[in-house]
Amino acid sequence: MLRVLPLIVAGLLPAAAGRAQDVPGIEICTVEKNMARRTGCLQSNVEFLKSTMTRMTLDHQRKLDALARQVEALRATVASLRKDVDALQAARKKHEPARDGKGAARNATKDATKDAPKDDGGTAKK
Repeated sequence: MLRVLPLIVAGLLPAAAGRAQDVPGIEICTVEKNMARRTGCLQSNVEFLKSTMTRMTLDHQRKLDALARQVEALRATVASLRKDVDALQAARKKHEPARDGKGAARNATKDATKDAPKDDGGTAKK
């Protein structure tokens, strides 16, 4: 069994190398001596690059479109939040003057009680 294993591995290596050449990608075409094969290699590289660029362009355009939709949604959200903040600020300003009048009267009575002399009811020690 151990004697057969190196033969099997040696038999599979050339088949794996043959399949590796069919993998699409950039190949080094300068090692080809035959001009027809070199031209074919270069054309294969150009086709691969074109297909890759087309795929990447479409992918990036989809991403840009999705991001543009997200930006528009965020702008709408910001506009809605600004509207809510403006409404809350208007309601706050509407209620502030009434609160200031009552608060000023309360503060005046508190100040008056602080400044008034304390009356012990005549039980103060002398």
